[in-house]
Amino acid sequence: MSAKQSTFLVFGASGGTGKHFLTQALSSGHKVRALVRTPSKLAEVQPNGNLEIVEGSITDPSSFDMDALISDVDYVALMLGDKQAQATSKINTTFVKVLVPSMRKHGVKRILYQSGGLTRPHGGSLSVILWLLRYTIASGFEGQHQDNESVHEYFVTEANDMEWIIHRAGISGDTASKGTLERSPTTFSIANHVDCARYNYRTVMDDQAVRTCEFSKYAK
Repeated sequence: MSAKQSTFLVFGASGGTGKHFLTQALSSGHKVRALVRTPSKLAEVQPNGNLEIVEGSITDPSSFDMDALISDVDYVALMLGDKQAQATSKINTTFVKVLVPSMRKHGVKRILYQSGGLTRPHGGSLSVILWLLRYTIASGFEGQHQDNESVHEYFVTEANDMEWIIHRAGISGDTASKGTLERSPTTFSIANHVDCARYNYRTVMDDQAVRTCEFSKYAK
């Protein structure tokens, strides 16, 4: 699919990683459909006939037409995170459970979900170092980790017919590119938004990444 013009459906397009993903896909000649709560946050994006912005919120699926959103899409990418909301509710899990049935209905299989490096993979565990980081300096993000883990579990136990990909990203800041990230089952790098976005863009089209839950690290 990547050799022709494809259509990417992006959730979280106005966020740090999402904006760079959107730019990467458009600059590569693809179409992008982006669901955003506040379209004005994408005002800095250069006008492009291949960009379709849909106003709506994942916490209120009635605010948009899900079938119209999914129609004619090749790839779905979720780069979502709301620390405050996820502290009390698994908003991503709730949304994914609405999204996937619509994807099935329209024959869309490929979906990338950006998780966190301190999120435990379904059926797996964290290293001692990652466990200590999660429950000390990163303890304020526990709601996000639990929501991510719930999404992981859903993919494995209820949506394994989908071509899901989970990126356990380590993200810090919106600086200039530091290099190219590559898949890693054991090690992650603290990367920036643009490098994670480029990784997500490449990986969502990578057949070898299907049904993996991996870190990303900078290539040497």
